[in-house]
Formats: sequence, C-alpha cells, structure tokens
Amino acid sequence: MVRQEHTTQVNNRRVRVDEETDACANIRLRGEDILQGSVALTSGSQLGAAHIGVLASLAETYVCVYRRPTVAVMATGDEIADLAEREAILAGKKIASSNTYTLTSMVQQAGGEVINLGIASDDPTDLRKRIATAADADLLITSGGVSVGEHDYLRPVLQEMGADMKFWRIRMRPGAPVGFAVLNGLPWIGLPGNPVSSMVGFELFVRPAIRKMLGHEKLFRCTFPVTTEDEIHLKAPLCHFLRIVVTERDGKRYASLTGAQGSGILSSMAAANALMIVPEDNLDVERGSELNAMYLEESRHVGAAPF
Repeated sequence: MVRQEHTTQVNNRRVRVDEETDACANIRLRGEDILQGSVALTSGSQLGAAHIGVLASLAETYVCVYRRPTVAVMATGDEIADLAEREAILAGKKIASSNTYTLTSMVQQAGGEVINLGIASDDPTDLRKRIATAADADLLITSGGVSVGEHDYLRPVLQEMGADMKFWRIRMRPGAPVGFAVLNGLPWIGLPGNPVSSMVGFELFVRPAIRKMLGHEKLFRCTFPVTTEDEIHLKAPLCHFLRIVVTERDGKRYASLTGAQGSGILSSMAAANALMIVPEDNLDVERGSELNAMYLEESRHVGAAPF
C-alpha cells in the first residue's frame, strides 16, 4: 500500500510506484482505536469535541448525561441597583450590583444555567416572594443579607420558611459570613455582599457544588506551592485567601499580592490569577516563605478540598 500521489498510472491495468518511502505505513488495523468490549468513555467524562467524535464514530446516537443544573441567583439590599439605574449609581446614590454579574458569569463558567431572581429589597415579604420563585431550581445562591446587620433578614426568613440551617459563618477571610441550608429539598448557599468575599465564597463552595451536580467526582481545584515575594502581616486568626499573581522563574512559582486585600476591592480580584492560602496560625509571613495556592482558572481537580 502506497499513497496515490506517489504513483503514476501507466494504463488502465498498470500503476508505477515512484516513491516507496511510506510503503505499508498507511494501514488502519481493525480495533486499533477502540477494541470490541473495551470502555470507550468512562462515566463522569466531560464531553468535549473529541468525545463527541468518538461517540459518533461508534454510531451512538444517544448517551445518558447529567443535565446542566439550574442555579437561581439573587442579590439583596436596598442600597444596590441594576445597571438600568446607571445615573443613580454614578451619582453615588446607589451601588452597582456587581455581584449579580460576577456570580452569573461564574455559574455559567462552572457549567450551570442561571435563573436571575433580581435584587431583593431589605424586606422579609420581598425576600420570601423571590425565594419562592426558585423552588424549581437545583441550587439557590444569594449575595448579601447574611451578616449581623439590622437589615440582614435573609437567614431568619429562610428559617421561617422551614429551611434546615446546616451552618453559618466560617473561620476564613474574606467571606466569613457564608451560610448553607436546605429549603424543601432546595440547597441554599448564602454568600456575603462584599464583591471579593462573594467571589471567593463561590470559588470555594458553590463551584464544587455545581461540579457535583454535573456528575464530576473531582470537585476542587488543585493547590501547588508558591514562594511569597511579599512580607505579609495579618491581624485576625482566620484562614486567609489572598489575591495573588503567580509567575514562574527557574522552575519555581512565585506569588505577589495584587495590592490591597480589602473585600470590596474587586479590581484586585480581576488582576489575580490565583488565591494564596494562609493558615490561621500563620499571621506573619516572611518574604520567601512557601505557602500553597490555587489557580483561579485551573482545569485539573482533586476529590478532597485541599484548603
């Protein structure tokens, strides 16, 4: 067997081989791709273009898959507004509900489908009404209203509606006021209102939950060691997740803070490509110390939470 372009047709019955470099090289053996009786795709595989092609090559018209979970997203607070109120936001009369947009984007990137419940006012009646519309969702996530302010009604409203509160508040920063409950079979994860706290909480708790609903067994992003390029002094004895930029030099990874780490400084989150994990018993970190970090766009995952 030779390539046609390496031959010349002499007549209707004869062909001359001009080059034998690839002779017998272009033979496809039966079963060389997938042997009969072998597993083509394991359960839990995320279907990409190549996986779809494999299924097509086997003439598999239908396969059983996990559907994308529907995630209801609700922001809370009289002080926040949608971008339709642009003038009020720019005039300082309202605060843009950036969480609505970041959380919507994060849900979609994680593989979920969004149900936007809008912005609930600091009113128990409005909260109950909007929460009730999420009854058919697979997951409800909210931002704001879960701390200890006099207008933080979300947790008591959920309890009045019959929610089984599993936990509230975690020893971490940013994002300590995180809540989790189950309301008539609907899981709820309450994230803080501060933008960075909300995003970090989503990364640590909501994203793994969505991956679980998608059928993944490995839910959490991998961690890796980094060498700090900043001297860090922390006050609260909590597990801190600091926004960093990781660069690689001479086979090692180095971490630099993206700037001020306030939970409302969203631009420092936009500048980060990873989160550095500082244990609660390590409040004073010297430059050159080694800590663990996790990339925010890491595609590899592990089964157990590494933080």
